Amino acid sequence: MATTTPLTPPDQHREPPPRLGGALWWALCATAALGLAVFSALGPHRVWGAAAALGYLAAALLTARGRSPRIAGAVALAGAVPLPLLWLLAVDLAQLEVRVVARSAGLLLAEGTPYLQHPVVPEDFNPYLPGMAVFGLPEALAGPGPFTDPRLWMGAAFLGALAFALPAGDRSAPLRWIAACPLVALPLAVGGVDLPVAGLMCLGLALAGRGRAGAAGLALGAAAALKWTAWPAIPVALALLAAASRSTSAGRPADEGEGRGDSRRPAVRREGLGGSRRPADRAAARCGLVALLTAAALVLPAALRDPGAFRAHVVDFPLGLTDAVSSAASPLPGHLLATHVPGGRTLALLLLGVSALLVALSLLLRPPATASDAAARLALGLLLAIAFMPASRFGYLVHPLVLAVWAAARQTPGHPLLVRVGKQVSR
Repeated sequence: MATTTPLTPPDQHREPPPRLGGALWWALCATAALGLAVFSALGPHRVWGAAAALGYLAAALLTARGRSPRIAGAVALAGAVPLPLLWLLAVDLAQLEVRVVARSAGLLLAEGTPYLQHPVVPEDFNPYLPGMAVFGLPEALAGPGPFTDPRLWMGAAFLGALAFALPAGDRSAPLRWIAACPLVALPLAVGGVDLPVAGLMCLGLALAGRGRAGAAGLALGAAAALKWTAWPAIPVALALLAAASRSTSAGRPADEGEGRGDSRRPAVRREGLGGSRRPADRAAARCGLVALLTAAALVLPAALRDPGAFRAHVVDFPLGLTDAVSSAASPLPGHLLATHVPGGRTLALLLLGVSALLVALSLLLRPPATASDAAARLALGLLLAIAFMPASRFGYLVHPLVLAVWAAARQTPGHPLLVRVGKQVSR
């Protein structure tokens, strides 16, 4: 006869989603790194390409010989991040963004604003919001050195935020794969301002999914003070909080809890006899208010110090409205339109606005139900924005990549199995 038995904890454990890590994947990574080493005109990129190609090739050979994915991943990571990073630190070679962040911190301490008053050439411009200067403060205070280099602090902020955003007990494998991925390993070694932004966005969405509206607002506000690209994460988090509250009030779990497929920590407590439920609008309003206040506290003092310089650096220059042309010129649709089509810049900006409107409508009509859904929606919106920006580069794709991988790492079944049916022979 058939009997039902509750699932035991081992039954409830769900293997993480499959991740790329085979010999073919590492071989493709090695090919991409070698291509960068051969064809790039940037010295730091050539150094990274040569070191990373060796690490990826060794990982491919180890995988082909049957060694464990953990060992192969560790070898790939060692060749793609620590090896080139240590070499670049030793010879004091970095991507332009690192020098821009270091200079902005010095200006912030000396003049109260991280922006040059009269920028002329592209290297004079600082297209980041004032919060980015925080990563240059160690060098501005203690002087240049391997331990004060801004890329170390940006990388640490990214990895730390992402680790806290991942499910407890299942962090090492996703972190190892993400860090070894070429699109992330390259900026970790040569310097990349997009990494801490992506990490804080994941952390903000994770906290929103757990119902911690105030903490989510702090994380998202800090991200919004670094780059404009973080601002779309705030309405996505608000939609997530509102949808989770409504789901909980209807008697359904609000989110995947701690990412383990349970609802032990719903985003909002259920309303019951003698209890109280936090309204959806209150949770979302708290998150939005904290995010805006945090961003304002970090941005407004420097922006009001010299509004003209602020606008020239962080608005006009990224939009291509200055005489100096941004080096962000990857052949993506927006850049191609702005460069080769009459009136193409206006068309690219129009497409950018239409994409933002469509994503906003999707949040209103079908808000994300879980943090993973919210990350996927945000990744899609950022992917469209990167595609249609007049001045864009392939490196910006690190945002949707990290969000998508993070969403996959914490994805849980929509309808967890509660019982197991077994057949026994009765005697």
